[in-house]
Amino acid sequence: MKAKQFYFKFKTRIILLMCFLILSCYENATPYVADSEIAEINSKPGIVNFEVEQKSKLQALPKDLKIIKSARVKYKVNSVKSSTHVFKSLITNYQGYVSDLKFQNDSYRKENTFTIKIPAEHFDTIIDSIGKQVEFIDFEEVSTKDVSEEYIDISKRLKTKIEVRDRYETILRKKAQTVEDIVKVEEKLRRIQEEIESAQGRLNYFNNKIAYSTIHISLYETVTYKETPETYEKGFVSKAKLGLNFGWNLIETLFVSLIYVWPFVLLVILFIVLRKKRIRRLFK
Repeated sequence: MKAKQFYFKFKTRIILLMCFLILSCYENATPYVADSEIAEINSKPGIVNFEVEQKSKLQALPKDLKIIKSARVKYKVNSVKSSTHVFKSLITNYQGYVSDLKFQNDSYRKENTFTIKIPAEHFDTIIDSIGKQVEFIDFEEVSTKDVSEEYIDISKRLKTKIEVRDRYETILRKKAQTVEDIVKVEEKLRRIQEEIESAQGRLNYFNNKIAYSTIHISLYETVTYKETPETYEKGFVSKAKLGLNFGWNLIETLFVSLIYVWPFVLLVILFIVLRKKRIRRLFK
């Protein structure tokens, strides 16, 4: 009898343990959601499908962005002179040009700083190509400026101003009758034309900056330090040149002096000649 009770209790505990394990697995399992339920959830206000949202953002991006690119880089090279020559050739191959150049040389280093203008489509290629030909990269700073909004705004304003100008021109040709009316319309035309030219100049500036990117490049090489001497001793060649110059200057000075005192020189020569003649007469 006791054996049957023990067996019954053991069996009951096993069944309860299995039920507990089954319930735990059910709570941790991911619940199944039907396709119809997903559609219902997505259709509810306030719940947005992430993938659809991202696609709509990409489609909303403007296609014709107006980006101004620029960069500042500094490199250490083995030879500033040869590296500058290589970079200039590389820039020319990509339809770019050097806008300004400054060379500095002191007891510690040689440095060449120059600014280049390069077509925007070759900007990244030039940066990568230059960086591969240097000994050490001190820094590379690349910046972009999106002027699309300002560019579009100026373009729209320009279009409106041109339409206004055309209307004023029509008024001037067809409706202005008196001299006063003509003067007023011409003054309006003058002002609107100045505004049009200012807007066109701004757009031309943007177009130039967008089409040609700017890169400021600094190349340097270190040199062995040499202490600056307090005095400089001239060599034989320098002394010889100095002596020749001094002698020639002395001859010029004497010749010019003789020209100034030629009457006195002539009197001295005449006195010497007459004295010689007198001496000869005495000895005869």
